[in-house]
Amino acid sequence: RVDKMKEWLANPSLMQPDADAEYAAVIDIDLNTITEPILACPNDPDNVKLLSEVAGTKIDEVFLGSCMTNIGHYRAAGEVMRGESAVAVEKFWIVPPTRMDEQQLINEGYYDVYKAIEAHTEVPGCSLCMGNQASARVDSTVFSTSTRNFDNRLGKGTQVYLGSAELAAVCAKLGRIPTPAEYMDIVPAKIEGKEAEIYKYLNFNEIEGYHLEERKTAEDKYGITVKPV
Repeated sequence: RVDKMKEWLANPSLMQPDADAEYAAVIDIDLNTITEPILACPNDPDNVKLLSEVAGTKIDEVFLGSCMTNIGHYRAAGEVMRGESAVAVEKFWIVPPTRMDEQQLINEGYYDVYKAIEAHTEVPGCSLCMGNQASARVDSTVFSTSTRNFDNRLGKGTQVYLGSAELAAVCAKLGRIPTPAEYMDIVPAKIEGKEAEIYKYLNFNEIEGYHLEERKTAEDKYGITVKPV
């Protein structure tokens, strides 16, 4: 696999459909009809509602993470929270999916924003998403950017709402799900005019000489020997 990756990096190209490809179905959605954010509500990703239907719901914890996020989501949340010194929830989890995302966010100063609001940052990976590396408080209500909100997945007895990173940041800021008016009052003012930079992808094939800061291993940090099992 390493050789295959090196071969691809020598001449990187992204997968594209054939010009004459046929599809099982084509779904057209008129985005002009979507005038407010849409959320998946407890505890089923198919339980979808408009923001106005659940506005005011108290949120205990917010999770910005999972492998379906990209670096733009963390920049956007950082911009929403820029200038704040605290959050209105018990815990605001921020866990980028990869170390490369984490390092780039550090380089761009976003971790300074997260530190200022005392966000809970962890080693990149699954974290709260699978509920195996970490879990939310028992019986808490969580707003998450992950893809699934089945019973007890993020924590025992948790009620989980799924939505965007921008909405997640607003929930952390207010301690509740905002009204559409509150959302539109906060997010555009923080994002507009900076979209090209905020949502720019971190494409592997466009990166040269990238350097990750070294992490201390368990052996270095704790003076112990870790043996494979």
